[in-house]
Amino acid sequence: MSASPASPSPAPAPIPVTVLTGFLGAGKTTLLNRILTEQQGKKLAVIENEFGEVGVDNQLVIQSDEELFEMNNGCICCTVRGDLIRVLGRLMKRKDRLDGILIETTGLADPGPVAQTFFTDDEMKAAFRLDGIVTVVDAKHVLLHIDSSPEVKKQIGFADVIILNKTDLVSPAELDALETRIHKMNGAAKIHRTQNSAIDLKHVLNVGGFNLSRATELDPQFMEPTYPFEWAGVYALPAGAHQLVIGHGHDECCGHDHADHDHDHRAEHGAPSEALAKEGHGHAHHHHGPDGTLDIVVMPVKSLAEADLIAARDAAVLVFSDWENKVAPGDTITPGGTLQRLQIGEHAHAHFGLTVAAPGYYMVFEACGHHPLHIHVMGDTAKPGWQQDYAHTHSHDDDVTSVGITTPGDLDGKKLNAWIGELLKVKGGDIYRCKGVLTVKGAPNRLVFQGVHMLFDAKFDTPWGATPRQNTLVFIGKNLDREALTEGFKACLA
Repeated sequence: MSASPASPSPAPAPIPVTVLTGFLGAGKTTLLNRILTEQQGKKLAVIENEFGEVGVDNQLVIQSDEELFEMNNGCICCTVRGDLIRVLGRLMKRKDRLDGILIETTGLADPGPVAQTFFTDDEMKAAFRLDGIVTVVDAKHVLLHIDSSPEVKKQIGFADVIILNKTDLVSPAELDALETRIHKMNGAAKIHRTQNSAIDLKHVLNVGGFNLSRATELDPQFMEPTYPFEWAGVYALPAGAHQLVIGHGHDECCGHDHADHDHDHRAEHGAPSEALAKEGHGHAHHHHGPDGTLDIVVMPVKSLAEADLIAARDAAVLVFSDWENKVAPGDTITPGGTLQRLQIGEHAHAHFGLTVAAPGYYMVFEACGHHPLHIHVMGDTAKPGWQQDYAHTHSHDDDVTSVGITTPGDLDGKKLNAWIGELLKVKGGDIYRCKGVLTVKGAPNRLVFQGVHMLFDAKFDTPWGATPRQNTLVFIGKNLDREALTEGFKACLA
């Protein structure tokens, strides 16, 4: 009997590539040295595009001229099609296999072209796996550059992991504010706070940011909807004429005193994340209104049951997108589906009438601005029986933002392909990253995808099984139109 022919050996798994980026002085090289020091026994190649020496431990990287590569022009953006592919090509020919590759970009680099390299060349895609983009942010100095430097915004927008470094140099309040701003710019990235770039390397290496099989690991909080108001409270009011007082209170924003509440309203009555609300972009007015005004909506709600609160919340979103009714001090408003723009003046203090036709629950939504709000009923101050803070989405200080969409329903594959293709063709320059998991009609497996600018890659992954079939996707970039993206995607449903 003749021997059966030997089966061809499987192709080696792609080598993971980690891109380290961040503005000048953020701590990239400190992080790189930490990786090289702690990854004992690993064979790592480092591609640098800033001239200079990196302390490479000889146990970690074989000492030869090919282990530390420097880009000729000092700018990886300009040489990506030349030097980077050339260097990677040399690494592919090594006899001893590398455990990973680290690319450290210059502090002025846009990481997009680096990521695109691993999408455009079939040979590169087969040999290497872009694992993730790690951006180091200087918590002390980033605010000096974030508004004037498009590179800083791109580095944050492209990131899978953001290391908020030098946290010991700023106050906790400044750190919280910075993290909130960064999260608005890139809601899908994991954010870690560090000093001297000290971080468990499991958060940096093998994070699967570009791993299609792990594409569902989006930040779950990112998928929570955001709203055009910042606070809502429900009051039990009798019929009659009451007074709405703005200002002259010791409570925090919107009249709710946190000292009176020792539980988490979001946990108890939290805004569900089952759908992203339509937010009425494109109207001629600004939701907060000009200085000296306060936008509110007062509407009846059936009960404190979660379903009734959700219905009122969604109705209020539409009201906030409509035209406002200007209300002068002393004027009276009645509950209903109208956006009331209260003229509170430069001292942020004014009285207004509130006429209630029938006793019951009334829900007040406020586009906050830190104006204490009180309802006086027969001289006494009413307390809200339920209240909640909301993440406010209408911030105009960052042109790099995140748009998340989550919706049930199977997609028409042809419609989806046509929409994505046209979207990236027209808006690809503004879309830094897109990623997600989709459900296609007739397909038992999840469709997972990644995109960088105009380049797009999608594959069917594991079966849905018992997991509910639901579409989850995120766009990160500049000049993103949330409403247009949401409506365009929903038009692809079968």
